[in-house]
Amino acid sequence: MNLDAPLESIKGVGEKTAEQLRAAGLLTVRDLISFLPRKYEDFSEVVKIANIKPGMRTIRAKCEKIETKRVRRGMTVTTATLVDASGKLRAVWFNQPYRVKQLQSTDEEFFFSGTFEFSYNRFQLSSPSAEKVSEVPVSTDRIVPVYRAVKGLKSHLVRKLLVQLRPYMEVLKDPMPEAIIRRQKLRSFSQAVVALHFPEDNDDIRRGRERLGFDELFQLLLAAQLNKRSNSELQGWKIPFNKQAVQQFVAELPFALTDAQRRSAWEVVQDFERETPMNRLLQGDVGSGKTIVALLCMLIVKDNGFQSCIMAPTEILAQQHYASISEALGENSNIKVAFLSGSVKNKARSIILEELASGATDIIIGTHALIEPTVKFHNLGLTIVDEQHRFGVAQRAAIWQKGQHLMPHVLVMTATPIPRTLAMTIYGDLDVSVIDELPPGRKEIKTMHFYDSGRPRLIEFLHKEIANGRQVYIVYPLIEESEKLDLQSLQNGYEQLLTYFPPPQFQISVVHGRMKAADKDWEMQRFIKKETQIMVATTVIEVGVNVPNASVMVIENTERFGLSQLHQLRGRVGRGAKQSYCILMSDYKISKEGKERIHTMVRTNNGFEIAEADLKQRGPGDLQGTQQSGILDFRLLNIGKDSAIIETARQIAMRIIDRDPQLEMDVHYQLKLH
Repeated sequence: MNLDAPLESIKGVGEKTAEQLRAAGLLTVRDLISFLPRKYEDFSEVVKIANIKPGMRTIRAKCEKIETKRVRRGMTVTTATLVDASGKLRAVWFNQPYRVKQLQSTDEEFFFSGTFEFSYNRFQLSSPSAEKVSEVPVSTDRIVPVYRAVKGLKSHLVRKLLVQLRPYMEVLKDPMPEAIIRRQKLRSFSQAVVALHFPEDNDDIRRGRERLGFDELFQLLLAAQLNKRSNSELQGWKIPFNKQAVQQFVAELPFALTDAQRRSAWEVVQDFERETPMNRLLQGDVGSGKTIVALLCMLIVKDNGFQSCIMAPTEILAQQHYASISEALGENSNIKVAFLSGSVKNKARSIILEELASGATDIIIGTHALIEPTVKFHNLGLTIVDEQHRFGVAQRAAIWQKGQHLMPHVLVMTATPIPRTLAMTIYGDLDVSVIDELPPGRKEIKTMHFYDSGRPRLIEFLHKEIANGRQVYIVYPLIEESEKLDLQSLQNGYEQLLTYFPPPQFQISVVHGRMKAADKDWEMQRFIKKETQIMVATTVIEVGVNVPNASVMVIENTERFGLSQLHQLRGRVGRGAKQSYCILMSDYKISKEGKERIHTMVRTNNGFEIAEADLKQRGPGDLQGTQQSGILDFRLLNIGKDSAIIETARQIAMRIIDRDPQLEMDVHYQLKLH
């Protein structure tokens, strides 16, 4: 069977089944084989209800009775009585009302796997998975794979079809050169695929993940090296450095540049003087001064008769850049700066586009509106993309291609600290500059952790800060009660705050992602203008809000956030001369990982240290916008714990590209196809 054959070619796949598979994005045999399990259920040790002990347990039982109750808005609790020959047991699911339909009115046996614990004054099996015994196509002495339920796709259907495909898995061609497999002591590609779909034991799963994890990492590193070599063959604008003009501008700044800012700017200057276009990442913590480095670069570009542009992911962030750069240049500057977003319309938009195309505008700052076909540059020399992981690959490429004749230099900026191990992978084709120090005079943000019992102290503290003329952020992880998470919602939090801070003495802004852009902007402007003392928000304020008067960041349900996100939120305060605070609120019942995150936040303000800890605990997540770009997001390899593997894979990729730049040799041909 051809791996690219449609799934209809598999025995038993009719039009209805094929439609279900297509809805889940599975079109070919290759797609199905590549659809790896999200987890595994261990049915090798099934216990009787009478013998069950605390911990993760699996039982084989029938459902005698089941019901769902709505305990409050958006929150449901489903309880069931499970029974086997030895006794009965209570099972509980939160926000999974579909369990009633799954388990009611059937005399079939299920495997239930969950945590057996003493909770709410009784023993119960908490949030167990439920698999029909008849739909598990292996004996109970095996580990059973569970697949993502994309568009309602059932695991048992996937398992049933994969059983037919096992003979083809066992003869899959290996994309990796045999020498690399031997040197790294890896399983073959076919062995790894079979092991993940049909594991004999946990070691099978570990070694299968190790091999395919190495593959996804290696492919990314190889692509980065190919891109880097390809970029080195492009021709860009050679932009000389006018030392005197830059020195004069720096001397007139109301503050001194840090050594890290000077070093980063010099690295860019050296790139400008080469004939190949710069492709550089500038990363620095929140408030480290990346914007002033970007402005210095744009001044050099302007001095040589070229234009620059900055593209930001949100209008708020783009406006912030426009305001800070205009302020730094001053009213008497001969540099014309323009702003463009979707909200700029009609005559104002036409004028901006005309002046940009004629070369009258030196710097333009905007959102993705800059990539629209109507936007033409006279001679674009420098493209700056801020928070580039929030853009898709197509969006980034569109702005880079706005140059005339030659490629513009490219500077990518991010305030999301990226550990070296991760930077080598997702930014492997970029040179990296790091601003690793904050401007002098900045007071370190004091971070404290309160349990809910400490709320009266928190409210008293907030009243004091507001009485002293300061402003406060209060951030919630959700807008309303979710079917997935039982959290205090933003609406409930807002209503509770009104009792502590009653109007008209106190005014509160509310901002969340479901609001219309105009309404969101209006609320934010009220806060910026000090018309409100408190901003209640979701993580929509994570990037792009700059209010120096705000001195307190309160984060509710802290354990629900990742470390890097918590650090980004903390960076919304500490922007003025006054002491600022970050208050982490949580319930007593938090996981070990949640406690570790809170401890890390309280212990350090260093963004790179926090990013390393986050990477080790959670994995890289979606830092590069993988949902848009299609780049693998390390489903199988924890690169936070496997940094040695990354360096090894990187060295191998570099050697291969040096030896065979086009991957034309027979030994590398499968790498090209993979």
